[in-house]
Amino acid sequence: MLNENHALIFDFPEFKKDIVYLNHKDEAFETLSKQYHLLDYEIRELEVEGSPTDDEHMHQLKVQRANLKDVLFQKLKQHHDQDAS
Repeated sequence: MLNENHALIFDFPEFKKDIVYLNHKDEAFETLSKQYHLLDYEIRELEVEGSPTDDEHMHQLKVQRANLKDVLFQKLKQHHDQDAS
């Protein structure tokens, strides 16, 4: 779907408290989260503008976003599981 917001809080609502906590208490998580959100915004802007880029570049951006999301998900899950213990 074009222009879909993939903000972490929308994609992982079950980790909302973890996202807020880690964005305030974990500098590495905050940095990755900001990178992720900027990349997601860039992709959505390109989609709205009719993708004024080639398919390969758009694919690379989406792969980068997916890889960042995987890293962030692992950090969220780890924090959530530790907090639940």
